[in-house]
Amino acid sequence: MPKKNKKPKILFVASEAAPYAKSGGLADVAGSLPRELRKLGIDARLILPKYRTVKEIFLKDARRIGSTDISLGWRRQSASILGVKANPDDEEFTYLIENDYFFGRDGFYGYDDDFDRFAFFVKAAIESVMLIGFVPDIIHFNDWQTGLGCVYLKDIYHRFLAYENVKSLFTIHNLQYQGIFGREILNGIDINDGYFTADKLEFFGKVSFMKAGLTYADAISTVSETYAHEIRTPRFGYRLDGMLRSRAGTLHGILNGIDYNENDPYKDKRIFAHFSANDFAVGDFSGKAKNKIRLQKMLNLPIRDDVPMMAIISRLVDQKGLDIFAGAIGELLQRDIQLVVLGTGDYNYENMFKDLAWRHPDKISANICFNEDLAYKIYAASDMFLMPSLFEPCGLGQIIAMRYGSVPIVRKTGGLGDTVSHYDRETQKGNGFVFDHYMTSSLIWGIDEALSVYHDKEEWNKVVQNAAAQDFSWKASAKKYIELYSSIISN
Repeated sequence: MPKKNKKPKILFVASEAAPYAKSGGLADVAGSLPRELRKLGIDARLILPKYRTVKEIFLKDARRIGSTDISLGWRRQSASILGVKANPDDEEFTYLIENDYFFGRDGFYGYDDDFDRFAFFVKAAIESVMLIGFVPDIIHFNDWQTGLGCVYLKDIYHRFLAYENVKSLFTIHNLQYQGIFGREILNGIDINDGYFTADKLEFFGKVSFMKAGLTYADAISTVSETYAHEIRTPRFGYRLDGMLRSRAGTLHGILNGIDYNENDPYKDKRIFAHFSANDFAVGDFSGKAKNKIRLQKMLNLPIRDDVPMMAIISRLVDQKGLDIFAGAIGELLQRDIQLVVLGTGDYNYENMFKDLAWRHPDKISANICFNEDLAYKIYAASDMFLMPSLFEPCGLGQIIAMRYGSVPIVRKTGGLGDTVSHYDRETQKGNGFVFDHYMTSSLIWGIDEALSVYHDKEEWNKVVQNAAAQDFSWKASAKKYIELYSSIISN
């Protein structure tokens, strides 16, 4: 049993992590949290698959540590372990699982054998600790792709001396995605049919990898306090709310942070002009205003420093509130605004924004792609950032936007409600604009609230400063994770 006051050793297992592989917010968390934990004196390591798309720059000095054969039912597949560094001066705290059959493909997810791919990955991640010489106190699994790891650790690997005191934490980044497969997959992933029961992996006649993590983990966390409560309700629980209510005592909400070194408008090489928190003034040729004018030129929008520029940087799907936005756009076009959209997703929303940009080129720029450099140019240039989400476990967009002086307009849900407070013109407190109801009329109200303040230069500068003054760095969140790790070890 680990000593009571000993700092925990953590192995962070994720299906993606920046800068090696990224498709969403999980990658940002997996790339940042272990690094912040190390700054606080925790030995935290990260392991993820070596996808074909990992850039060569990260593999240039990769160290081949060893390999092990992983059994999946009657089959065996070899897993090679590579040690890598994001920067030459870094110590080696990141490991890649290499297997070209499973991971030498164009994308991360969406293949018919994803159950095999990620069963293999989590088994390889658990077994890799013997090769890298690092037996953790806790393996921190993330999202459905790693859910089986909690089962394997508790029911298979705990039989071995090296693993008998290793515990697990499972983090839900988005409960909507659950990794649901047919019952027939079980024997092929070393899970016998006895696990196909309502108190284990069975989920309405199928197998749920998400439920596997929730059932077998020693503790569960999710990415904001409000979301931890929301997922225990039928509306946001995706048919797992009853089970989550039963585990309420071991379910914790810890808000995600962002890397303040990487997300720094004072030195960010991706934006047109650098600026600081004291350089946001509306209407002046400040650093913020320079970015706005340069982006307007780049996107062929009318060059005006007096028009409010709104931004949407998002997956273009219903969850992000685009259905209520679609109902609002006709009325919003009657306002004197510019709208810049960046993202991909549902074909209908992609076409909607393309059509709007074609019909209103003086007001709307639609960029139907994923382009991180352009995203940061938009953060730095925009005055307002729209996130009218149906639900939002944490949301990083609104946090990054505030860091770059773009005021969020959000619906009160999940992490949006935990990070954004409505601006009060009397007290001058609040860092954004918040509406409660998931309705087009409520969204329009929130936008009009922001526009009314925008046209009072002194007040707008105040709300911008309030937003920029927020501290959503990883330091506070990492301390909460350390407290959680310590409590898991001691129980």
